[in-house]
Amino acid sequence: MPFVTTSDNVRLYYETLGQGEPLLLVAGRNSDHHIWNLISKDFAKQHQVIVYDQRGTGQSDKPEEPPYSTRLFARDAIAILDHLQISRAHVYGVSMGGAIGQWLGIDYPDRIGALILACSTAGASRGLRPSEETRAIMASGDSTKSLGLMFSKIWGINQFQFFASMSESVKYPLPAYAEEFHAHASQEHDGWDLLPSIKSLTLILQGRDDPVCPSENASLLAERIPNAELHFFDRGRHMFFIEFRQRINRLVLDFLKRHSLKR
Repeated sequence: MPFVTTSDNVRLYYETLGQGEPLLLVAGRNSDHHIWNLISKDFAKQHQVIVYDQRGTGQSDKPEEPPYSTRLFARDAIAILDHLQISRAHVYGVSMGGAIGQWLGIDYPDRIGALILACSTAGASRGLRPSEETRAIMASGDSTKSLGLMFSKIWGINQFQFFASMSESVKYPLPAYAEEFHAHASQEHDGWDLLPSIKSLTLILQGRDDPVCPSENASLLAERIPNAELHFFDRGRHMFFIEFRQRINRLVLDFLKRHSLKR
């Protein structure tokens, strides 16, 4: 099985598919690489796609220290690229993966081509948090109400396809402590002050009706990151990048083509 060992001796599981300019897909909080199963094949037609399990998830190690952070997760992503001898790659991050993408653009400008941030926030100091009602639903364990936060239609065909695609993920549940570490990393993320230093051409994607990451966060990111391109999707909730994946994947592929690593 393909693993890479980080500088602090954490083994990370990864997979690659397709050929072309490298595209690193960065999952969000508590998610392993399977969240990309419905999406990655579209990109693999034109790109070398890299997916991986962040520390604490999937088949990767789940260390109990040091504390997890989005900046640490960005270092882990660079370890994957180093292992694959990829000097420069495009990055597409969703939710907390978008926060990780911000650090990749800030800390590793020479390693990142185009940067795509979906349903993401600048973080603790200036980002808008979900409402108390939304936070209560997220904490309740009510699967039907939680699903309503993620998709515009509850138990539509997209949801069935998504959960079927995630069937392998259930074999590798997150320990409770890792879930807490991921929550802490997401909540403590704060890239606001350094966002103007991002040199990567950036595409920001956002669902207009996202209760988990309120849509105003996308506007704040677009104002803060130089020359960022912003697209909203009507009716989009937090998993809009899955629900409307055909439309969004075409948009992302067009953005990557316009901003090839060869330019």
